[in-house]
Order: sequence, then C-alpha cells, then structure tokens
Amino acid sequence: MKSETERSGIGRRCDGVSRRDFLHLGMLTAFGWSLADSLRWRAMAGGVEGRLGRARSCILIWLDGGPSHLDTFDPKPEAPREVRSQFGVIGTSVPGVRLCEHLPRTAAAMRDVALIRSLTHELGNHDTGTRFLLTGHRPTPSLTHPSLGSVVARVRGFGEAMPPYVAIPGDAVGGNSGGAGPGYLPAAYSAFNVGPDPARVRDLHPPEGVSFARSDRRRDLLREMDGFSRRVEGGDGVAGGRDAFYEQAYRLLASGEAKAAFDLAKERPGTRERYGPSRVGTGCLLARRLVESGASFVTVVDTGWDMHEQIFRELPDSRFPGSGKLPNLDRAYAALLSDLRERGLLESTLVILMGEFGRTPKLNAAAGRDHWPRAGFAALAGGGVRGGQVVGATDAYGESPVDAPVGPPDLAWTVLSLLGVDPGREWTTPSGRPVRILDEGRFIRELV
Repeated sequence: MKSETERSGIGRRCDGVSRRDFLHLGMLTAFGWSLADSLRWRAMAGGVEGRLGRARSCILIWLDGGPSHLDTFDPKPEAPREVRSQFGVIGTSVPGVRLCEHLPRTAAAMRDVALIRSLTHELGNHDTGTRFLLTGHRPTPSLTHPSLGSVVARVRGFGEAMPPYVAIPGDAVGGNSGGAGPGYLPAAYSAFNVGPDPARVRDLHPPEGVSFARSDRRRDLLREMDGFSRRVEGGDGVAGGRDAFYEQAYRLLASGEAKAAFDLAKERPGTRERYGPSRVGTGCLLARRLVESGASFVTVVDTGWDMHEQIFRELPDSRFPGSGKLPNLDRAYAALLSDLRERGLLESTLVILMGEFGRTPKLNAAAGRDHWPRAGFAALAGGGVRGGQVVGATDAYGESPVDAPVGPPDLAWTVLSLLGVDPGREWTTPSGRPVRILDEGRFIRELV
C-alpha cells in the first residue's frame, strides 16, 4: 500500500525526480560529476537509479588462471561422463540453485549472491582475457585502458592516508597482463601492492635504523628530484604520477590509523579462524579491514586456477590435505559475506568473485580442463545487488550461454554504475585523445 506522501505526490518533482533522487545526484556531483553527467547516467539507468551508487567500496576476489564453471558454480550432473564433474552437487539457500559439493558454506550464503552463469567472451589467453574482464575493453595495441580499480581511484581520489586502490598480494594478474594497472591514467592510480604475505604488509615501517625524520628527508629529496624531472620533461605526466604515488605511500607510512587497518594481528583470533589461514582467507580478511577503513577498491588475487591436469585432485585437496582451492575459497568467501553483513557493510560493499574465463566442458587426456572463454561465471553480492538469484544459463554441456549472455563490457558497466561511476564519462589521454571510460556495454538490470 502506498504511503500518504506517495499518493499525494509530495516530495516528487514534476520531472519525476524525488527529493531523495535529487540528494543522490548531489552526492554523485561531490564525487566530481557535473549535473549533466549525473542526469545522463540516471537516464541510462532506465529506472533502477535508486540502486546505483550505493556501493562505497568494492572487493574483487580474482581467481587467477580461470576457474572451471562446471566444477564450481554451474554443475551439470546430468551431462555425459566426459563432461560432468566427478563432484556431487548440493542444494543452496536459494531453492532450485545447486553448487558443487565442495562449496557448502557458499551454498548457505547464496541468499546474498546474484550468480551470473552466462559470462561469455572470445579471448582465450590469460593476458587478453584478464585485460578484457578487468577493463571492459578488448585489448588493443593503440591504447591501454585503465582497470576498474584505477578508474574508481581516479573518480574517488585520495583520502588522508588510505590508498583508494589496493591489490592483495599484488596486481600482477593474468600472466602480468597489465589488466589491473592504470593504463593511460597517471601512475598514481596504480594499486598499492601489499606484497606476498598479507599478514605482514611491506613498506609500512621504515627500514631498520631509519627514523621517520630520515624518511621525511628522503621524501623531500624525492620531491626535488621529481620537480627537476618535470622541468626537464616540460610537463607533469609521469613525474607527476610518481610524485602523487610517493605522497600516497608516505601518508600511509605516517598514519597510525591506516597502518592499523593493514595489521591482521589486531584482529580477534576467532575472526581469523573464521576466514582460515589460507592465502585467500587472509586476503579476504585484510580486504574487509581495508574497506572498513575507507579503501574504495580492493583486489584479492588467488592464483592456481589454471588446471590443465588432474582437476578433480587439485580442486578439493591439491597435493596435501587442507590445500585444496575449493575448501579454502569456500571458507574465505562465505566468511567475508557474513562478516560484512554482521558489521553492516554488505549493502555498501560490492563483492565480486570471478576469473578470466571458464574451462572446457570436455576433459582432456590429462584429466584437466583447458581454457574456455565462451562460458564462465561471476558472483556478485552487496552494493545494491539483489541476492538470491541466478542470471543467465548455459546449455546442457556448459558450452555456451542460452539465456541472457553477459559480456565483459556489460559486467564492467554494471560494476562502475553500482559504485557511482558514470561509465560513459569522457576523459583525455596524455596524448590529448578524448576517450570514454567504456565505449560499449549495458547495465545488467536483472542484478538489481
């Protein structure tokens, strides 16, 4: 039943924009948009603008190497033996949705998850597939586009200390494709790389024997060097990017509050146990701490998903008990979603789980699966996404989408929109070329 206000039309302008919408546009303008940008973005959203811009932060869990959709989130138990997984399937908290038996915690959390089973593209190499997914652009030698994390960092800008874009352990994904990098944007919008051990973040303390006063002197020297570089180069492109990057690193080094966010020793033992001791578990816990402290985009990279051999051994147990990809991911992913919800952060934090492509429906001679970009998955939760649903479907063998295909530009367009970034916004490259953040794609309306 409509409220008295809704029936009377009080609070809604004659152009159909309510006071809440108007205030929302004002918030977007504070992020650096013009009013025209905001109105154009609202029009393109096609009636779902109330769900856009809710996400203040994004955590991307990147399954580097390409996870098998058939053995995880899109099982085909009725398929022929040479196609179907050896793993059983289990029901989830969403009626009719089944997952691999090695994802029981995730199955229980599916009420919060919107599962895209129709992610598709044509680029079957790790480097090109990764760049396509992480930028929304087909790779081209003429221009390197920025990653979604760098785009968000550029729009949101730098806070007092916390870097806007952080990569755990680093941004070398897809065979170090550069897909997670800043592209044509200044180097300042690169990810802050945590380092190989998320439990002990590098560069947060001066080297032994180096005081903060000495660090101050080093910073001043770097400033002088960059100033000289700009005068010699006749501009402020690369040198300016370096200068901003150094400032970001120094602010983090000097801020006790920001440093504390990176310190997992400050987390309760019970919470650490909940996520598990694996690399992906530690990374997801650190990501939660960082978005809680103001980071805008955090990528957690979990390597080892390129399973051309013995996939049914590697996924559950690997070479020794407790090292399997699926149990560790299941524990970490479910813990992250429930932890964010309990802290009141899930609605403002978009969580994405995906890799660069799926894997072949038919097993190869080595009992593995090869690259298969034609079909894959992406799981989204929080940040305005309506959980408890499946978007799209593949055929009986998991070879191709048969319903609601989603391409990388569509996914990128949707992610940026949920984060309050206009994908059609125009920027200028260092050479003076005008380019849009995304030149193709659509908002995936089913997600909201």
